[in-house]
Parts: sequence; C-alpha cells; structure tokens
Amino acid sequence: MARPTFPARNQWSEASSSDTGPGRAPAPPRPRVPPGTGTLVPTVPVGSGAAVPVPAQAVPRAHVMPVNTPTTVGNAGAANAAALRARMVQQLEAQGLHDARVAAALMAVERHCFVDSALLAQAYLDTSLPIGLQQTISKPSVVARMVELLLSSPAMQQQPPDARLGRVLEIGTGCGYQASVLSEVAQEVYSIERLKGLHEKARDNLRPFRIPNIHLLLGDGMLGYAPGAPYAGIIAAAGGAAIPQAWVDQLAVGGRIVAPMATGPQSQVLVVLDRTAHGLQQTVLEPVLFVPLKSGMA
Repeated sequence: MARPTFPARNQWSEASSSDTGPGRAPAPPRPRVPPGTGTLVPTVPVGSGAAVPVPAQAVPRAHVMPVNTPTTVGNAGAANAAALRARMVQQLEAQGLHDARVAAALMAVERHCFVDSALLAQAYLDTSLPIGLQQTISKPSVVARMVELLLSSPAMQQQPPDARLGRVLEIGTGCGYQASVLSEVAQEVYSIERLKGLHEKARDNLRPFRIPNIHLLLGDGMLGYAPGAPYAGIIAAAGGAAIPQAWVDQLAVGGRIVAPMATGPQSQVLVVLDRTAHGLQQTVLEPVLFVPLKSGMA
C-alpha cells in the first residue's frame, strides 16, 4: 500500500521482533513517545496460550509531524495536517464531545496514516472509510463517543479528570486507528483481530510510531484474551446478538464494556455494560451501524 503523501518519516530497523472553532489556533500535537521510552511490542498469536513477550528497547520518535510543516492531504490543497485534525476535533466538541482526554487523543493521532492514499482527502472528515476485506475505519465521532463512554464509567468518575484508564481490550483492530487513540487514554491496550490481512495492515500502520503500550493480537475476538484479563474496559468494533460471556468474565469489577449489539437483521444499538460489586448493569443507547461480530479466524 502506498504511504500518504506527507513528508517522509524517519526509518528504523527492527530489533528482535517480527512486527506493532473559528478564531482558535490549533494546539500543537504532542510527541507520541517520550524520549528514551519507545518500544515495539511484538505480535502475539492467540490460541496456544503464549505469553506476551517483553517489549524490546527501540529508537524513540514523535508520533506526529511538526505543526508548521506544510503538507497536502489528498486533493484538499496545501494544508497543515494538524490544522485539519484541530478542525475535526473542534467540530466534534461542538457536537458534544466533552472529555479533554479524548479530544487530546484525537488531536495526537494522525488519522491520515491509517487510510489508503486514494482516500487522503477524506481522512479528517467525519465519515467511515473502507480499509479492505469489507471492513471500515469508524467515523471519528463514533470513536470519540465510544472512548468517552469507556472513560465515563462509574469507577473512572472517582478518579482525577486526567486519569488514564487501566488495561483495555479492543475487539477488532481493523487498521489500528482506534487502538492508537486508546493508547493515549489507557495504560495498556490489547487489540485483537480475526482477519490476518487486517492484523498485518494494522501492524504496518502502527510500526513507525513505536507505541509502547499497544499489544496486537491475531485471534478470535469473541473469546477475548484471557492472559491480559482483568480489563478495566472492553470496546468492540463489531456487533452480535449478545455480549459474549468471555468478555464479561474478563471484565474487572468496576470495568465497562462498550459495544454494538444487534436488535434485528439490519439494526444495532450501542450498549454499555458495567460490572459492579453487585452484578451487571446494562444500558442501551443510540442506534449504530457496525459490521457483524463473527467467530473464528480468516
């Protein structure tokens, strides 16, 4: 896949891994990895109970380009990618995004690096885009909504407003964009993908950024990932007729699941499931449209 027509990113060599409002000036993007901490987390195939390898030390690098670098996003004309992200975030805030942690994460992650080069002009529009294998990258507004719901669980409301979520399990890595956003607000992200082609695409997309707290997994998402449990949050990019019991079993007390759930052949709703000390509490939210949740690998 051809890379976006942005200034070339620094090259690096693999170590021991086979992988990974109007009038308001845009905020400069934050460095993705603090100096000296960059690591590459190897891919972990799921199914044999293999433990997650200890990340190898890697060369640190920033996640985003300097804010003043002139760039072109597809046919959008001469523009600054950070300015386009800032405008996208401002629009999401106008639509109801309130959590500053989510806004900062969306500003920090370069969405154009996760879409095909032919779709660069649409990278910062609030739209889903095809990523291959009949899958899509979710709308930024959907990513923002679901991540904000994770961060607004009862347990997280007892924490400081800038607190990070604990360990998160993402069902359906796709192209890796949402995992990257989650890595900005969570201490650790386990992201599992059943389609090998997408797993490899996400690995290739994420590799240059050397994100230290993402673990990419190839496996059946309906089974979750027990070695990483318990999770403070589980987020799914596909919807089935019910929340799989494996996810519930792997959720920590005080944890929250945010996932679509089918209510009919062509209808889904967004569901929040909280695990409290007294049991499970389910809340049904707005209609959504996600790909079906499937078992097995392909």
